[in-house]
Amino acid sequence: MNVIAEILANTQDGPFWWEHGGGWKDIDKIKAPVLNLVHTPNRLHAMYHLRSYASIRSPKKLIITPWTNENYQPWIFETTSFNQHILRWLDYWLKGQDTGIMGEPAAKLFLMGANRWVDENEWPIARTRWTKFYLHSGGRANSFYGDGTLSLDAPQNEPQDRYTSDPAQPVPFITEPSFAQIRGPDDYRPVERRDDVLVYSSSALEKETEVCGPIRVELYAASSARDADFMAKLVDVWPNGFAERLSDGMVRARFREGMDRPSLIEPERVYRYNIDAWNTCQMFLPGHRIRLEIASSAAPKYDANPQTGEPLGKTATVKTAEQRIYHDREHPSLVTLPVAPER
Repeated sequence: MNVIAEILANTQDGPFWWEHGGGWKDIDKIKAPVLNLVHTPNRLHAMYHLRSYASIRSPKKLIITPWTNENYQPWIFETTSFNQHILRWLDYWLKGQDTGIMGEPAAKLFLMGANRWVDENEWPIARTRWTKFYLHSGGRANSFYGDGTLSLDAPQNEPQDRYTSDPAQPVPFITEPSFAQIRGPDDYRPVERRDDVLVYSSSALEKETEVCGPIRVELYAASSARDADFMAKLVDVWPNGFAERLSDGMVRARFREGMDRPSLIEPERVYRYNIDAWNTCQMFLPGHRIRLEIASSAAPKYDANPQTGEPLGKTATVKTAEQRIYHDREHPSLVTLPVAPER
């Protein structure tokens, strides 16, 4: 059986994925000192990297950089302290030199927007203020021309937003296809013109706002289909309109209770979906806006959901679905942002 066939035959969690991608389950068995170098905070996967870092019981340090193996550009980012940090770690453990590295904070993070390295004692940052930003609209949040907003105020009586999801014309993820699909930053204004993308934006920020850590979305949604996908994307909107993608994630409805517990949804029933939108470490500058996008596809990063409810990877049939996103008193859809106090 080739790799693609094996993947299609194992669409839920189980022994296949434990063997091929689940090494973090045994991460606490590591005894050697570990320098955990993680590329791009905007794509730091919580399930693996955060859990694995916390589980390592041997001496450890964490570095989170703003680049990947694919877009490493040292002429853009200040890398001297980054390289020196690695050398000091190696000199300490391999050469026995007292470089002082073990007496320093445990985590070194690159704060995008401010474009500087910062030190922390843990990850996520212990003094984080977990701040809820609620979705609002008058029922027409479709595209950035719509009326979707994001604020600290909990919703009251508001109409739901609607859009049609068509697997044959999926919402694009505007990064060249690769093994990682994690490059950036990208300008998502072309995508935000689509009616099948809901856009919720805050008012312009009056002061610097540091968002550094895992991004979590609670979404109340209903679908006309037996299965559906819901994507969430965090965006930094510049004063000139540039829509910088920071982090994103998705949930497939049939796996809403876990990748090892698939169950189809009841059409038109409202469910609460928890979306892991991964992580970022971004300084939102004055005049910028915080934006959340909601859609039902992001191709080719994620395979388009056929929305038929049939076994995944075993059918060529697709169907359109009508999606409804709720944000009212009983269904307060929101994104929780890890806001760090001023340094």
